[in-house]
Parts: sequence; C-alpha cells; structure tokens
Amino acid sequence: MAKTYDTNTTAGELVNEYASIIKNKTILVTGVTLGSIGAAYAEYISKAQPALIILTGRSDDKLRKTAEKIAAVATGVQIRTLKLDLGSLAAVRQAAADVHSWVDVPHIDVVVTSAGLMATDYFLTADGFEGQFGTNHLGHFLFTNLIMDKILASEAPRVVSVTSDGHRLNPIRWYDYGFDEGKTYNKWHAYGQSKTANMLMAISLAEKLGKRGLLAFSVHPGVVEGTNLGAYCNWEVDYASLVAVDKSFGNPEGWYTSFTWKSQERGVAPYVFASFAPDLEDHNGKYILESRIGDPLKDTIKPWATSSIEAERLWKLSEKLVGQVFDY
Repeated sequence: MAKTYDTNTTAGELVNEYASIIKNKTILVTGVTLGSIGAAYAEYISKAQPALIILTGRSDDKLRKTAEKIAAVATGVQIRTLKLDLGSLAAVRQAAADVHSWVDVPHIDVVVTSAGLMATDYFLTADGFEGQFGTNHLGHFLFTNLIMDKILASEAPRVVSVTSDGHRLNPIRWYDYGFDEGKTYNKWHAYGQSKTANMLMAISLAEKLGKRGLLAFSVHPGVVEGTNLGAYCNWEVDYASLVAVDKSFGNPEGWYTSFTWKSQERGVAPYVFASFAPDLEDHNGKYILESRIGDPLKDTIKPWATSSIEAERLWKLSEKLVGQVFDY
C-alpha cells in the first residue's frame, strides 16, 4: 500500500520522500512559464537531481527564464528547452520531431502535461478547433503519442495528465464539441469539456499501454495561489457565471461563495505524487488529488470522466481530428 498523504502534504515533503526515485530520471514538463504550477514542479523536483529536465513552451524567452531559475537552485542538473505550441498541430509535430532527433536522450521517464488555458473567450486554434479543447487536449494528445516510443523506452514510464475538478462543468459534447462555431459557447462548459478530456486521456493510456509498463494518471492540483491560470478571467463577472454552471448541474460548488486556495507548495504535491509515488500499479488510469487516489464517493469526480467507454470514444474522435491513428 502507498503511504497516505492529504491536502496539507507539500511538494518539498514528497520530493524528499521520493528523492531516490527522482534521481537520474528524465522528465518532460509542458506549461512552465514562471509562476505556473508546471514551473514550480520542475523547480521542486530539480532538487532531487534528476538526470534531465525538459521544459516546453511557446516562448523561447519564457523558457530561458524558467531554465535559469531552476539552474540557480539545482547545480548539476541538465536542463533542455523545447519550443512547443499546443495550439498548432504542425508545431506539435515539429516539437515531437525535435525530441526524436535527440540521440542523447534515449528515453523519457515521466511526462507531465501541465500546460493549459482556463475560461478564455471563444477562439480557434491554428487548425480550427475550439481553443480550450484544441490546446488543453488535442495538442497534448498528439504530442504525447508522437513521442510514445521514447516514453516506453523507460524502465518505469509515466504520463501525468493535469486536469481539474473543473471537469464537473461539462462532459464531452460529442455532437457539438466545437460549440457550433461559437454560437453555443460558454467558457466554463468549454473548460469542463477539456478537463474531462484530460481525465479520459489518462484512462485510455492506462488501458492501451499498461500492459507495456506505462502508468498514466490525471491529477487535480487544487485552486493554487499565484498562478497565471486565471489570467483570462474577470472574477467580478466570471465567478457568478461559474457558480451558475455549477448550479445548473446541481454541483455543491454552485453554493460556494469563494474558492479554497492552496499554496503552490501544496498545489505541486499531487504532481509529485502522481509522477513518482511507488505502488500505484493497481490504480493505473485513476484521478489523483490531495496526493491520493480520488474517491468518487466523497470527491467531485463525475462518471462521464471515469468511463472507459467515453475514453475510447474520445480516443477515436481525437485520432480523427489530428489525422493520425495510434493503434496500440
């Protein structure tokens, strides 16, 4: 049995606990702009001396700043940056090709897909997909699968798909996932759909590749202080619209009056747990929060985000949309 942790567990505690596991690992993280949870995660794990941390993002300048900060606290840890624009399938393919060109990186032990947008106004990706679904799910779906051979070359491969309890805000809209060219768009429904997709992605990876040693989890960090995830929100307006969506689903969050905030150190802890905790084989594909396996009887976990049938349906839809079959 895995050791028990809770909401007060910190990233520092878990990095110390798993230091021998983290040491010499190769870890790739998306979404690492300074101030993000992805950047904080990379910084925390760097203290345990992984062999290589691969930082990905759209901006070379932002990647450089994060790399410099990590290098200042983790002498001797190799850091590599990779330009990755999840909103463009062509850019995703180029980034994956770049990874394949790195002959000195034969495997990647842990991939953490932390990049994401929340509650943006309606927009389309470069390929014409609704922005939150295209960026949060389709970009990660394609990138992860294109580098899967490097992931499976690890002795203990893991993929950690960052989601949110915001998956409660919508299932996959099978016949209107693009929101009818914006005519049916609601920013919270779109966010919920994309976060449901992140959970279903972990289920599919576990079911398709668990027999080849891959562990895959989705993880909810909580509502974390000081991040830029809410950059697109005007909370004077958007908190009321969020509550309205929750009420429409009958979610208890519809009657909350404020968020329950967590420090970054507590918010990063579930990332570390999902990435390195031992003895999780029996929980492959599960949703993690508070540095533990989620419990549908007491946590906000919607059945539409835990269904193998929904996961397989999304996998097939995603293959169709990115124009490539990944038949494991």
